[in-house]
Amino acid sequence: MNTTDPNRARSSDIAVDAFRRDGYLVIRNFVDVSLCRQMSEIVDASLDPPLAPLEFEADVHYPGAPMSKTSRGGFTPRRLLSAFTRHELFRRWATSADMSRVLAALMGTDEISLSQNHHNCIMTKHPGFSSLTSWHQDIRYWRFDRPELVSAWLALDHEDPDNGGLSLIPGSHRSDLGRGRLDAALFMRTDLPENREMIDSAVAAVLEPGDVLFFHCKTYHAAGRNQTDRVKKSVVFTYRATDNGPIPETRSATYQDIALNR
Repeated sequence: MNTTDPNRARSSDIAVDAFRRDGYLVIRNFVDVSLCRQMSEIVDASLDPPLAPLEFEADVHYPGAPMSKTSRGGFTPRRLLSAFTRHELFRRWATSADMSRVLAALMGTDEISLSQNHHNCIMTKHPGFSSLTSWHQDIRYWRFDRPELVSAWLALDHEDPDNGGLSLIPGSHRSDLGRGRLDAALFMRTDLPENREMIDSAVAAVLEPGDVLFFHCKTYHAAGRNQTDRVKKSVVFTYRATDNGPIPETRSATYQDIALNR
């Protein structure tokens, strides 16, 4: 797993070449654990009772999800939406100088905007009713001038494959898979030998509270179900170069994006 330490992340010596090669980068201890604890408490208060807007596992119809909201576990939250407007702590972190500095290095520009239309959420994985998300690129349903967005995934808990943590395929953001290698929902087909070769090279993103995973919107990634007895929580925001505008009249242009100031 491609990693760097927070001291290097706060300088100009960020592992940009590794990010460009692999399509992702983990910065360890990027966020103070005390801030993660405060964020986690805010999330817990928003889960019990569930505070709208949110997406339920039953809404996505992924493997392992309840069939409908009337099924057992049907009101299991999957994502608390609109994280940017939920609390000042999320806003401050998402637009912080440290975030701006890292994103500027990875994206090659100082002019960066946070998308309020994609991710902008707290991802949760609940025991018993969480679903499996197969191999996909986030860009598949996003509409921008260029497919060059970067997402930042902050772990509020320990994450690994046992509790539904992400796995990523290094270098897959540079792959141009033909349409026949994807299924109807644009997930990578697992029945094809050429896809299996890529999948077998995947790396699990094992994260601790405060670690941040930065990944390219074209990097193929997947996540399994939560097999533990604790809810897993992550804060996720997506960024674009300000000149990489959303296509008008698409979901990507629904809400105004937020310009970061360095």
